[in-house]
Amino acid sequence: MKIDSIGFVGTGAITEAMVRGLLAEPAYASEILVSPRSAHIAATLADEFAAVRIAKDNQDVVERSDMVFLAIRPQVAEEVVRALSFRDGQMIVSLVAATERQALSEWIAADVHLVQAIPLPFVAGRQGVTAIYPPDTAVAALFDALGTAVQCQSRKEYDLLAAASAMMSTYFGIMEQVAVWLEKSGLEKAKGQAYIAPLFASLAQKANSPGNEPFSALSREFATKGGLNEQVFSDFEKKGGLAALTAALDGVLARIEGKN
Repeated sequence: MKIDSIGFVGTGAITEAMVRGLLAEPAYASEILVSPRSAHIAATLADEFAAVRIAKDNQDVVERSDMVFLAIRPQVAEEVVRALSFRDGQMIVSLVAATERQALSEWIAADVHLVQAIPLPFVAGRQGVTAIYPPDTAVAALFDALGTAVQCQSRKEYDLLAAASAMMSTYFGIMEQVAVWLEKSGLEKAKGQAYIAPLFASLAQKANSPGNEPFSALSREFATKGGLNEQVFSDFEKKGGLAALTAALDGVLARIEGKN
């Protein structure tokens, strides 16, 4: 299924990733309109893809698109969205983080079909997993083309996955901490990174393999009784690592839900 015209209000990193994924072969859109803001990214995409058009402004994106993505920072979302005129029945997909659905609807001020989504940078290579709410066939099909869509049945499900997606920086932070430790302990930094990156990639691939084996089972599988892996995980837990991680997730969920 190819959509005739897709528009992006906001031309940042996620917009660039989605455009690249949507226009990889076979292309998912006949035409993609991007706002002129972030001129360098917009110009790069327009130069690289014949299907990309740079709109005059954000309102031009809205008027010329069948499906509009709001890819803007939450700090400026209200100002940007309130300034736009949407048409009743239009498909709007909000990528605005930590923003209540009711607030989005008030800012849009039209009877649109509103779906929220959390695309990750990996959609550029059509390997992203994207949570959407509420369930929607057309939007799910688009994100399935960019990897995998997870259709949430409730706002709570959506918020929980949004909190889980906040683990990305921590994932790389753990890798960096191991690399720093290796370097301080005498291993050349380049060698440490060359070892750690494929190690973590292989573990992620194992977790994503067919069969949906529980993470707890994988943890036990990779922790030989009395072995080194068991020792590290045990120390991590005893010294507050798991408690700190849980507290961090609780905190980001509270922020997403507007409780702090």
